[in-house]
Amino acid sequence: MKAAILLPLATLPSLLAEEAPDYSKMKVDQVFEQLCSGCHGKDMSGGLGGSLVDGIWKHGDSDADLMKSIKEGNAQLGMTPFGTVLDDRQIRSLVIHIREKEKEAKQKGMDFPKPEPGKVTKTRHEDYKIEMVVEEGLKDPWAIAFLPDGRKLVTEKAGRLRIIDAGGKLLPEPVKDTPKVIEHGQGGLMEVAVHPDHAENGWVYLGFADGSREDGKVRTITRYVRGRIKDGSWTDQEDIWKADSRFYTDAGVHFGTRLVFDKGYIYFPVGERGGWMEAQDVENAKGKIYRLHDDGRVPEDNPVFEGKTPVPGLWTYGHRNPQGLDIDPRDGSIYDTEHGPRGGDELNWIQKGLNYGWPVITYGMNYDGTPISGITAKEGMDQPLTYWQPSIATCGLSFYRGDRFPGWKNDLFAGALAQQEIRRLRIIDHQVTEQEVILKNIGRVRDVTDAPDGYIYVILNGPDRVIRLVPAN
Repeated sequence: MKAAILLPLATLPSLLAEEAPDYSKMKVDQVFEQLCSGCHGKDMSGGLGGSLVDGIWKHGDSDADLMKSIKEGNAQLGMTPFGTVLDDRQIRSLVIHIREKEKEAKQKGMDFPKPEPGKVTKTRHEDYKIEMVVEEGLKDPWAIAFLPDGRKLVTEKAGRLRIIDAGGKLLPEPVKDTPKVIEHGQGGLMEVAVHPDHAENGWVYLGFADGSREDGKVRTITRYVRGRIKDGSWTDQEDIWKADSRFYTDAGVHFGTRLVFDKGYIYFPVGERGGWMEAQDVENAKGKIYRLHDDGRVPEDNPVFEGKTPVPGLWTYGHRNPQGLDIDPRDGSIYDTEHGPRGGDELNWIQKGLNYGWPVITYGMNYDGTPISGITAKEGMDQPLTYWQPSIATCGLSFYRGDRFPGWKNDLFAGALAQQEIRRLRIIDHQVTEQEVILKNIGRVRDVTDAPDGYIYVILNGPDRVIRLVPAN
């Protein structure tokens, strides 16, 4: 197979001429059509120039190598330096576009584990079967949590908190008197989490879209509360985190939302709500991960930002839309997954006071194919441990702490909405050393988590149901 390397167009117009097209106004597929398809083919499979999707790269296979080839060209091969007509943002978008097509080509003909009830699904380290927990009766389920008595709590986006009894039956009536939720765009009732000492204190935590809907106008942001469930009703509610009213917005995107416990502290994200650069402002509530005492008090040792008054509880910033969060049981390290734009979903190691870069650095571009940033790294901004290109739409994240799957012990499981899959990641010394798709194409994975019974529970959308993974034997 011919080595894939960018080559000049068969007939290359003078790109420096005054009448040259304005590429800054084009989407990435249009730029590729204009500048690259003549040699590499409209489907990138090759022509006069090599294939861009066969996985063979003669002059380096990293994104940086591709950027350099496109920008600087190759005099020996007659490759035109497109940096004369494209800026770094546009070249970065071309790299993402090529990676998307390369991934599509690679996946053609690949077999992915698509489990079916009653059948064994084989993976690298463990084989499993799926069991139906709830097959009917849920609408837009979002998260699941486990009570000490064997009951399970499931949130529904519209604002209902549902109970699955210890025998596995979904109770027909939702919990009464839960907080008012504004279902708006991607937001609604999202997270539910049970305090580690629930048997003693009874606390249950909720994360949801809070706000108002008046005269057709909506203003929302993510809010966190805790309360107790008594006789089927929500009681004793306390605010844990609520943003100042000036941060509420009518945007329907990027609410974030997950919550984890660690030795008396809680960690949780708030998405940037479509306000890109607000994620970079430590005095703005959006695009952040927070750390509080589990009763909502701000710890005295939270990060300090010289000359700034950060939003109370701020732990890290520069986040887009985190919807996965968990703590490594081996060393207490915190990890999140967050949605990038088109390309650039990330797995991050969350560390005190760090800036995670959005939108100054990103491995993605706009959904319409226009560029966001020409850089993926910058001093003072942390890099993801891994990123997914094209996006998998990360949602739900959990380390496996149980004993029923010993081959998966302490591995990290990440759900994906768009790709309808669960990925297993092995992390050693804060590096991803293995990555494997263990489930695919049985629904959009909204949540994945290990449970006290040692099984792995999964919330699926489309159809809406709860399943669990159990050992094949």
